[in-house]
Amino acid sequence: MTKYIFVTGGVISGLGKGITAASLGRLLKSRGLKVAAQKLDPYINVDPGTMSPYQHGEVYVTEDGAETDLDLGHYERFIDEDLNKFSNLTTGKVYENVLSKERRGAYLGRTVQVIPHVTNEIKEFIYSVGKKTHADVVITEIGGTTGDIESQPFLEAIRQVGHEVGSENSLYIHVTLVPYLKASGEHKSKPTQHSVKELQGMGITPDIIVLRCDEHIEDKNIFSKIANFCNVKPDCVFENITIPVLYEAPLMLEKSHFSDIVCRELQIETTPPELSEWQQLIHRIKCRDKTVTIGLVGKYVQFHDAYLSVAEALKHAGYVLGAKVEINWIDSETVDENNFKEIFAEINGIIVPGGFGNRGIEGMVLAAQYARENFMPYLGICLGMQVAVIEFARNVLGFKNANSREFDEKSDYKVIDFMPGQNDEIDKGGTLRLGSYPCHIKSGTTMEKYYQATIINERHRHRYEFNNEYRDMLENAGLIISGTSPDSRLVETIEIKDNPFYVGVQYHPEFKSRPNKAHPLFIGLVQGSLG
Repeated sequence: MTKYIFVTGGVISGLGKGITAASLGRLLKSRGLKVAAQKLDPYINVDPGTMSPYQHGEVYVTEDGAETDLDLGHYERFIDEDLNKFSNLTTGKVYENVLSKERRGAYLGRTVQVIPHVTNEIKEFIYSVGKKTHADVVITEIGGTTGDIESQPFLEAIRQVGHEVGSENSLYIHVTLVPYLKASGEHKSKPTQHSVKELQGMGITPDIIVLRCDEHIEDKNIFSKIANFCNVKPDCVFENITIPVLYEAPLMLEKSHFSDIVCRELQIETTPPELSEWQQLIHRIKCRDKTVTIGLVGKYVQFHDAYLSVAEALKHAGYVLGAKVEINWIDSETVDENNFKEIFAEINGIIVPGGFGNRGIEGMVLAAQYARENFMPYLGICLGMQVAVIEFARNVLGFKNANSREFDEKSDYKVIDFMPGQNDEIDKGGTLRLGSYPCHIKSGTTMEKYYQATIINERHRHRYEFNNEYRDMLENAGLIISGTSPDSRLVETIEIKDNPFYVGVQYHPEFKSRPNKAHPLFIGLVQGSLG
């Protein structure tokens, strides 16, 4: 029977429940178990697709096109399993489903209530991910903080799941804060005790408690005190300290036999974890002896989580190449004709990631221009590819007001536009192309060099496309169309000849990069920048 692990958080948000869940997933997978992970978010938005990056960070896209919470990126990077639409659920989605069923008469005229109808919807979702993936273990993280009003239906639902599948098939892990008071020189356990008491008031008694702290807990009496007051076994209280390398978390937790205890509590018999590949990864990370600076030119750079997967993918490439990748976060709104040469002269390579709206676009165009004219390595992702096409049309073809319909509907040269069959009547709640699509790579290109393949599949999240009306003109002027949809109708990737690495892609390669399997395009960018 599938085992269910629930990860909750207490005291404050942002403790790292996602990293704890992802680390456990990696440890259990290393024992030969099939692991699935999901995140339940209590906010009322149907999904994060229409939320501001400043509110929620990046929107992570799965293979099947679900727009999800950024924690799913951690799950995929640690566990290296593709997640799906059953991996992220919000309060908004729950109520959307419940109300849709009510309108169809699915409840046979009964009064619709939080219990059982809302909780049943949540439980159905929890069970679905295990059935779809045939997982041995499903790890479910509950967003928010214990005690939040909006989290109560989710906590009630996971309480019911534990009751339905039995204690031998369910496990509750509670992540709490143990603050260190410098004035008295000691860690304090009282916030954890209060948080567990709050969780117990919801009918859930945690089986394992993970203590988040910035510094090592020297006083071992704290562990026994928490075990006694919170009614858990003495060896079920773990320390999770802040570490310089995020991917070291699984190894740190396993030093305290974290997965051994989890398997014991769930009555799972497995082989010991095989962590040699992960240990080699950490060794490579710690042995990097080169440094390279990449300028990330975007419009949301004040909040780095808006580009979380891009930043991680750059690091992954550095791990392969033995380089520390330092990111120079450049606000595209601050880049203009007077300062762009000075700004970009201080970096080794440029990446322009995705985004929406016309704010800061001209600064990105200047970034693409500088890279093209100065043979600087450039990687344009989604919007970054479109910006590169606009820049080329303006400065090589001479179409001075070339633009995207998204930014200027009156432009005479809409080199980025809706394709035939698309129109303006598009629901803002979803983009036209979401999820994985195939791409055919042209031989003899930079794309082929780094992918070593002719057909690839990558994840998309965008509405506008390369305008085929300008295809011949741009190619004749030197723009290389190196990747298209299999029917050649949609342009997926572009390059500039004579530049060792100048690539624009309509998709989001960052979503498929892993710490132990760096994405080839990010390797290309970092490798070129090191040169």
